Amino acid sequence: DVPRAIELWTEAAELGSIDAHYQLSVVYYSGMGTEEDKPRAIHHWQQAAMKGHVESRHNLGAVEHDDNGHYQLAVQHWMISAKMGFEK
Repeated sequence: DVPRAIELWTEAAELGSIDAHYQLSVVYYSGMGTEEDKPRAIHHWQQAAMKGHVESRHNLGAVEHDDNGHYQLAVQHWMISAKMGFEK
């Protein structure tokens, strides 16, 4: 039940859950079970990344590279995620 999951993740994110921000970003970016909302997804990745979520930081780099063409900013995100231990 994706709508219910979004509701619960939203509540958890408002309480500061990094994982909830990440989960919301995934469903909003892909439109999995809800309407695609890339700006909202990016916001949630930013919130999680600022709190140390490594994969969110990496995904921000991918968005900057693939969607926005901001290659230097993408590399900065990827370098930060690599220094935090991301190995993908």
